[in-house]
Amino acid sequence: MEATASGPGDTARYAPGGTAARIAGLARRQEEALAPGGPRRRGEFGARERIERLLDKDSFTETGLFVRARPFGDTSRRPYGDGVVTGYGTVDGRPVCVFAQDSTVFGGSMGEAFGEKTVALMELALKTGCPVVGLNDSGGARIQEGVASLALYAELVRRNVRASGVIPQISVLLGPCAGGAAYSPAITDFTVMVDGASHMFVTGPDVIAAVTGERTTAEELGGARTSNTVNGNAHFLAADEEDALDTVRDLLSYLPANNLERPPEYAPGRAGSGEELDGIVPDRAGEAYDMREILRAVLDDGELLEVQPLFAPHIICALARVEGRSVGVVANQPLHAAGVLDIDASEKAARFVRFCDAFGIPLVTFADVPGYLSGVRQERAGIVRRGAKLLYAYAEATVPKVTVVVRKAYGGGYAVMGSKHLGADVSLAWPTARIAVMGAEGAVGVLHRRELAAAADPEALRTRLIAEYERTHGTPYLAAERGYIDAVIAPRDTRDQLCRALRALRGKRAPMPERRHGNIPL
Repeated sequence: MEATASGPGDTARYAPGGTAARIAGLARRQEEALAPGGPRRRGEFGARERIERLLDKDSFTETGLFVRARPFGDTSRRPYGDGVVTGYGTVDGRPVCVFAQDSTVFGGSMGEAFGEKTVALMELALKTGCPVVGLNDSGGARIQEGVASLALYAELVRRNVRASGVIPQISVLLGPCAGGAAYSPAITDFTVMVDGASHMFVTGPDVIAAVTGERTTAEELGGARTSNTVNGNAHFLAADEEDALDTVRDLLSYLPANNLERPPEYAPGRAGSGEELDGIVPDRAGEAYDMREILRAVLDDGELLEVQPLFAPHIICALARVEGRSVGVVANQPLHAAGVLDIDASEKAARFVRFCDAFGIPLVTFADVPGYLSGVRQERAGIVRRGAKLLYAYAEATVPKVTVVVRKAYGGGYAVMGSKHLGADVSLAWPTARIAVMGAEGAVGVLHRRELAAAADPEALRTRLIAEYERTHGTPYLAAERGYIDAVIAPRDTRDQLCRALRALRGKRAPMPERRHGNIPL
């Protein structure tokens, strides 16, 4: 049965009286306000249960408990809370603001009071400088309240934008998130979705079928897997609600409370000797290996929290620690498409780089990139404009930046993957690095086209020319001679050199020209 606040005939229950009567009246109101509004979907936790599972035990303080829905239609149906639970507490002892939409009250739809409570919580988070976590499970705008519900969506988005780059914002989708409700999570820093339970789209399957005739399902259109693998709208795929909330707690452990504070520091983690790295890069240029093996060898305890691991897997973006301090890792992944940069990889990495820069998290880049992906489809889809986002993000970032060139770094790929020329503070390379305009085979084909055509044995000549190109241009030493590479290091020394560089850069200052903001090619 849906809990409702007092209607016109209920005033006697809360009539003024002595202190004891008033306290008893308060208890009755609290009991009524805390009661569920109706049955939950199978397998779900309630809004307050979700908050309790996210936050430290007994740390939650609720705000706006007695806020009531604006009157519409049957004025007796004005539940307390208006379908959203808001408040603050701690995660691992650190303050956090949280709201949880309650699908048992008007389907979790946003009304005026609902929106005002959420906006007030955002304002509190901004004033106190702590992260905001939103637990979303909403039917969208409350139709009965008309334009007021639309106005509050816009007000919420305006707070999301004000908070962007100031406090971390995390959205957890635990049910539907459709229409205008989808845009607020899209602006936040990270989105977590639950496999088989979460859906996020602007227009649902029924409306699409009516307007376009296309037949689809909510899962195909904007389910958790679609959002994590196809369109990149989400950053983490959770197996269930508990896993989603654990992901949030893990994520917060890497992040500062706000842009004026440093991320939390922990005891330095363990690392191996690094000797296994000396033989990790295959001798054959086109042979793949797993970049994550390198990352695990140099990061504390071999741990990294990958962001969007299922989207554009040819580039790795992850939060990790070096000597107990948070770092953001960007690395090409040769296991997928040779680690090439395409539109999806560029946009994924650009947003991650900008997030790390906004919150003072140093950037560590591992480059093994053949360049930008060529082809009619990529060009027509705007790879020039959209690929430039990653160039912009690295050039704009003022946090400490350390780059390690592992193997190939060709053409524009060399420049964009955290090169000195885009502002890297320390640039290192392994002896296996090949830094050039293009690979040996392509370069020989262009530079010696006429000689090869006229040769009696073109294959023998090609082999000799490729070997000669590899000896001269296929090494990191020409770049080191010009100071573009600070040091060529043995792979086993990577962690030691990385630790030294990050220690030296802790006090980095990089003032920027005064301006409103840059104009990134969106």
